[in-house]
Amino acid sequence: MNVNPRRPLFNRKPQSNIYRMFLWVVMILGGVWMLQQMNKGEIKPLFQATPLPTRSVESYIQEGDANFSAGKVDAAITAYLEAVRVDPNNAEGWAKLARIQTYSSAFLITNNEKKDRLLEALESARKAVELAPEDSTAHAVLAFALDWNANTNLYSNEKVQAYLIEAEQEALQAQQLDNSNTLALAYYAEILVDQQKWNQAELIIKQALAREDADGLMDVHRVNAYVLETLAQYNLAITEYDKAITIEPNFTFLYLRAGANYRTLAAEIPNLEAARPVYETSLEYFAKAVKINEQIGVNDPQPHLSIARTYSQLGEFFIAARNVQTALEYQPTNSDIYGQLGVIYFRSRNYEGSIFSLKCATYGCSGEDSCKGRGLDKCYPDLGENPVDVPGLGISSNTIVYYYTYGSVLSALSRPRDNKCGEANKVMQDVRTELDTNAEDYSDSQSIIMDIVEAGEAICQSLAEGELLPDLSGPTAVGGEISDVSATPTP
Repeated sequence: MNVNPRRPLFNRKPQSNIYRMFLWVVMILGGVWMLQQMNKGEIKPLFQATPLPTRSVESYIQEGDANFSAGKVDAAITAYLEAVRVDPNNAEGWAKLARIQTYSSAFLITNNEKKDRLLEALESARKAVELAPEDSTAHAVLAFALDWNANTNLYSNEKVQAYLIEAEQEALQAQQLDNSNTLALAYYAEILVDQQKWNQAELIIKQALAREDADGLMDVHRVNAYVLETLAQYNLAITEYDKAITIEPNFTFLYLRAGANYRTLAAEIPNLEAARPVYETSLEYFAKAVKINEQIGVNDPQPHLSIARTYSQLGEFFIAARNVQTALEYQPTNSDIYGQLGVIYFRSRNYEGSIFSLKCATYGCSGEDSCKGRGLDKCYPDLGENPVDVPGLGISSNTIVYYYTYGSVLSALSRPRDNKCGEANKVMQDVRTELDTNAEDYSDSQSIIMDIVEAGEAICQSLAEGELLPDLSGPTAVGGEISDVSATPTP
């Protein structure tokens, strides 16, 4: 009997398919090729972070605005720099950068630092106008930067006047482009003050204050305060600084200006004890600036220097010196701060201590001398008091006080067994050369400085001739101070 074999329904034998095998081979080879390309960097893995920043210009600008309001000036500058790096054609970013760069110059100590920062601000402002020639705010900020560059401590009178003329033109151009631009009106008033057109400045700032948006603009109240303090209306100026502080409560520059006005009021009171409460109010403003800096992590020496100057006027030189030493902890290579410490030592009759500080300020110092210039007996690396190289300040109308005070101390402390007259005579000669070369800068003080120079030279001459020196309790010179209430709005 023939029986058909069972159909392999459930036990079908595997069979090879040449097409399927070819497909697998192609897929394997493709995978190997893709891995090789990934290793070479030709193909990027999915979901990998992009190597370039994806933040928008607006986000950087907003970050800069926030940092400015928080009082973090350097962080604000960094954010605005990032904004213009991402979009170099963004005029708003360049204008905001120029404004904060201009303000930031007030937190710098030396004239060289201020000059460099203000030139950076001027370059940024010009870039903003170049990109947006019809933008009123760009022209207003350029006027602001030009005005702060017009500083007689930085440039000759001819250069200053050129800056002021251009600043006035830019301010007027800003108002022509937008007659409702309150900021441009305020900056114009500030320029008029620096042109010594006080009545016109007062009129213009009143017009700015009458605008609807004036109450919310820190710059308007700051400029009004500047106009008032120039007119010696210090109480009213303080009120305006307080209004500006309300708008920007973390902007320490405003506290320094208000405190400086209180100190000016105190100095006008003939009785020291009667003036003391006013001095103490001044110190409160400076202390607020210190506290704000501590909260936001900013190591700014300016508030401590303002505190030092106030205590120095009160005759409390020990605490004044301690605040200058704190400022040096922030900037241990800043020659100007060494000079201020040396003057305080001089006024407190610590003549020996003043020598090291004044040497660092004038001709520079390094090694152990730099630590002695900070008021230490030697360097203490374990405590963070390390030797540093301090560059000397060139002699100028702003630094000559350090030179003639240094020369006066050296000559007065010279004795046959400790003769410092070689260095003293060199210093006095440098002072003479400066007075002869730039006589126009010393029209009001040349005779006083020359009296100090001649007194020091007379002492050294007596010592050279072997004469008996007079019994001196200290140098005959009177050391000066650098005022932080000047014609320019910088503390």
